[in-house]
Amino acid sequence: MKLKNKDILDIESLSAEEIGLILDTAERMREVSRRPVKKVPTLRGKTIILFFHEPSTRTKTSFDIAAKRMSADSISMAASSSSLVKGETLADTALTLEAMNPDIIVMRHSSAGAPHMMAQRVNASVINGGDGMHAHPTQALLDMLTIREKLGSIAGKRVAIIGDIAHSRVARSNINGLTKMGASVVVAGPFTMLPYGVAELGCEVATSVDEAVEGADVVMMLRIQKERQENFLFSSVREYSKNYGLTRERLMRANEGAIVMHPGPMNRGVELTSDIADGPWSVILDQVSNGVAARMALFYLLAGGRDADSD
Repeated sequence: MKLKNKDILDIESLSAEEIGLILDTAERMREVSRRPVKKVPTLRGKTIILFFHEPSTRTKTSFDIAAKRMSADSISMAASSSSLVKGETLADTALTLEAMNPDIIVMRHSSAGAPHMMAQRVNASVINGGDGMHAHPTQALLDMLTIREKLGSIAGKRVAIIGDIAHSRVARSNINGLTKMGASVVVAGPFTMLPYGVAELGCEVATSVDEAVEGADVVMMLRIQKERQENFLFSSVREYSKNYGLTRERLMRANEGAIVMHPGPMNRGVELTSDIADGPWSVILDQVSNGVAARMALFYLLAGGRDADSD
């Protein structure tokens, strides 16, 4: 089996079988990162461009490490150092990159749909590294990989996603991916941070954090996306933390063996207390490790795997 499309733009376009293939491949890639020599020659001679129009630390670094561990040539390109600051359109930038004949372009952009536009204009595979408030498919994939690693499966699990749902591309991608893989998802947050019609995505909407956490196998906390809000949609950070932050007392409502996740960056004392972030429930650092494996898997399936199929 191989991926049907040349691009990874969102979770909606992936079938449950394709998600399973990516997660299975990522499990094998995870073993590479545990070796003394963390490198395989699979993508030697391939060129991967990391085009990040938005600031990023963990996602960009994760993609870069993933490329290097596959022996690909990784080239970083920021909007501030590109011709976009000189007035070049994104469409012309796409044509310029295509002329350099890269194999994969990883793109993060503040505008929803920008990676889709890029994918229409280049022959290279395009991976969406996050576009506006729309989608973050690789974050959802690494989250699903972590859930499967820690709990054994995704199907049948109850996942509570709590926080700024309205402005979170991570929430949208996870709701789509988790429900597609058989999990039930419940969301909770301030009314001003819940998008209209969110239940139509296939999730349950809880009226409180306590209700959302009750019986959950996974509790995923999201940060307040202040950079995407025109106005702060809650009276104060302190009140937000009191009403929507995860504490040990609230976590006790979850199922025994429940895990706590956070896509980062994490604000201690706001979304969750330090004893939760550093406690035995937390798999936040496992998410970071699995991010490299998930992205290695995508590079392999889009470049190395396709080449192997065509031989």
